[in-house]
Amino acid sequence: MMIRPEERGEKVVTFIDNGYSGGNMNRDGFQKMMGLVRQGKVSKVIVYKLDRMSRSLSDFMNILQEFKGNKVEFVSSQEAFDTSSPYGDLIVKILMVFAEFERTSIINRVSQAYLHRSEMGFYMGGRRPYGFQLVPTVIHNVKTKKLDPIPSEAEQVRYLFEVYAQETVSLRRLVDILNTQGKQPLDGSHWTTAKLSTLLKNPIYVKADSNVYDYYDRHGTEIVTDVSQFTGECGAQLYGRTKHQSDNPDWSDMRLVLLSHPGMVDSEIWLKCQHKLEKNRQISKSYSNPTSWLAGKVVCEQCGHTMTTIKGNANQNGQVRRYFNCTGRSQRVCAGPKVTIYAEDLENMVYQCIAEKLAGLKEARYSSHKGGGERNDLKLKVKAIEQAEKQLLDTMLAGGFNEDLLTIANQKASQLKRDRLALYERIEELKNQEDQAGAVVNLAKSWKTADYQRKKAVAMIMIHKILISEDGDAKIIWNV
Repeated sequence: MMIRPEERGEKVVTFIDNGYSGGNMNRDGFQKMMGLVRQGKVSKVIVYKLDRMSRSLSDFMNILQEFKGNKVEFVSSQEAFDTSSPYGDLIVKILMVFAEFERTSIINRVSQAYLHRSEMGFYMGGRRPYGFQLVPTVIHNVKTKKLDPIPSEAEQVRYLFEVYAQETVSLRRLVDILNTQGKQPLDGSHWTTAKLSTLLKNPIYVKADSNVYDYYDRHGTEIVTDVSQFTGECGAQLYGRTKHQSDNPDWSDMRLVLLSHPGMVDSEIWLKCQHKLEKNRQISKSYSNPTSWLAGKVVCEQCGHTMTTIKGNANQNGQVRRYFNCTGRSQRVCAGPKVTIYAEDLENMVYQCIAEKLAGLKEARYSSHKGGGERNDLKLKVKAIEQAEKQLLDTMLAGGFNEDLLTIANQKASQLKRDRLALYERIEELKNQEDQAGAVVNLAKSWKTADYQRKKAVAMIMIHKILISEDGDAKIIWNV
């Protein structure tokens, strides 16, 4: 029962945003609802599922904060959570972590379909590369589009590569040359160093041969097309740059595939440009380790400063480990713990503690209610009261009471109604406790397979801070 018995007389307004994703906050219905919330005209918001409100954890937290500031309760119909209780508020926040990652998994499935089409040699859309136009074609019996060179723009592209390939020409110098000669893009825009860098790095212009294949192979790129097809005729397309760090020499997270359009630039000139661009970026040969998912939560007990992760030196086996370092040391206000706090060890310990905490919450919720037996007894009492109310009403309508007895009968009817509403509230409370206990079981299962981002999000909600003593002992201060 999302609407309590005493709320049934309240006005209910329904907002529907058909055709909009939960990840889009600019929805007409949602914005109208938030307008009423800010005017203080809303006491409770009920949604069908959490992800119908928002699939972004940060957006959802901001919405809950605004609800709280305007004294608005939030209830999810399917998950049966009510933010009017501290426990319900906690579970709603944790569930939003998994709702956001459900959205991520959908994006990943779309990406897999995208990669499959790219393996077949399809041009995958987006803004057309300068120098090409898109023309309809059929590949593997599928209607699609392919790139076709625009002669005037293609000539300008070849000129860019030839000039930049010269040893003394930098990107800044190339812009100056183009401005001096009046060779601006034919689409009406202007050349910048960033635009030129993007264009010069793009393998879509190269006549991809075995040398281009070797270039990407040395960087660890996954090359989809067989080497026998790198004949120096067609251009190629590189996927994965949206998640690839430009200063990372390991390109194993990217794919290269040959397309069907003719290349514009000889491989020798194109490769000269790549070597110059790499030299300009001064690519480091070291690998940067990711920060810990406990970042911001680990605190030195001695000085109160946060502890950040640092990459240590390689040991005899060549292994590089991360460890937590007190930021107070750099300010010379603290010597830090006497022992090394390895990030992996602390993460494993906290991971187990969170798993135990979730299991403890599960047991607490199961033990906090008496189960279906009490609910059944309460329902029987409600039936008995309803029968008594019906009998009393029938007698009153039949005129079986004088004026004094009628007053007593009205008082009795009022008392029966109060008793019935109290029973309804207790039944609703027990049902919510059972639903919440079941949800915690699902959370505990999901935690076992949580990835880096999910661990970080759950830790942000459940943990206030982790104190590290001088001797290296860790103490978790929970938010729950």
